[in-house]
Amino acid sequence: MSLGIGIVGLPNVGKSTLFNAITRAGAVAANFPFATIDKNVGMVAVPDERLGALSRMFTKGDRIPPIIPTTVEFVDIAGLVKGASQGEGLGNQFLAHIREVDAIAHVVRCFEDDNIIHVAGRVNPLEDIEIINLELILSDMSTLEKRIDRLKKATKGNKDKEQLALLALAEEIYALLEQGQPARAGHYEMPIPRDFGLLTHKPVIYVANVAEEHLTEDNDYVKWVREYAAKEGAQVVKISAQIECELAELEADEAKAYLDELGVSEPGLHRLIKIGYETLGLITFITSGEKEVRAWTVEAGSKAPQAAGKIHTDFEHGFIRAEVIPCSQLLEAGSYPEARNRGWMRTEGKEYVVQDGDVLHFLFNV
Repeated sequence: MSLGIGIVGLPNVGKSTLFNAITRAGAVAANFPFATIDKNVGMVAVPDERLGALSRMFTKGDRIPPIIPTTVEFVDIAGLVKGASQGEGLGNQFLAHIREVDAIAHVVRCFEDDNIIHVAGRVNPLEDIEIINLELILSDMSTLEKRIDRLKKATKGNKDKEQLALLALAEEIYALLEQGQPARAGHYEMPIPRDFGLLTHKPVIYVANVAEEHLTEDNDYVKWVREYAAKEGAQVVKISAQIECELAELEADEAKAYLDELGVSEPGLHRLIKIGYETLGLITFITSGEKEVRAWTVEAGSKAPQAAGKIHTDFEHGFIRAEVIPCSQLLEAGSYPEARNRGWMRTEGKEYVVQDGDVLHFLFNV
């Protein structure tokens, strides 16, 4: 299960610069609007220090178990502009790309630089946010108008409960959008179907792109973004896209030394991924041994058979039980035999709810 995060924002806010840094994929970054015409996609390994520690634990001689991390797919979506919902700036194409991702990373410019053109001629992150949000709302209204029309035709002359419920839901969401609120702000009696295709139902993470001097201390622009995000229960990640680019060119030891010099504990990418997982309610479990150490992503609250199904559908269908130990305990024990001697290995059945950092071994029958 790969998490898909779409990077959106107005032109020249630092989207493609950030994308270049976190994927090293060489997306076009230029000082003019619409430098990104098509979407760029890059897969990034999710940083997890537990995997390296387990690999070292299972190393025998020169045989080092390979590490297979879970991944995040970043999609660099071209800069949206006012009128995108009506097709301005190739807006319809760009909006379609947003529908394909799980979450939105909304990059807003929180720095001054006379050498970088702002599409509105001035830096105001709240205005930038409102422009993007309005375009997404208008796009959703257009989508729902068509859906409501079809549902009205489908329910005319009959009392199909399912179709009537969908019609009521669509009209309730539309009324919320008319008030300038995103679909995710509502509380509904039934889940919103995925095929509604609503952009404003996707969770949003606001990415405040700052200059180096504001990485450790918020400037006024970042404070505005935090206040705005708090009102809708969204999270904020502060990043310097330029610094991320520089970090991407360094070896691990050099990057750590640079971060220490800046007074920052970890790269912005790491924070963005962690908050992305938290926003979408995802956790990581691990399978580990002498052959490989591998991370897997599941939704929080998943039971053991569902986790087994991430590895192979046969594991879920033929699930018998799972051997479970938290990664921290396995590392402390130093081996599976010692963990068993200490009574730390547990046997769990079909109702066990997987926890983040669980090391699992599944027993199944097909």
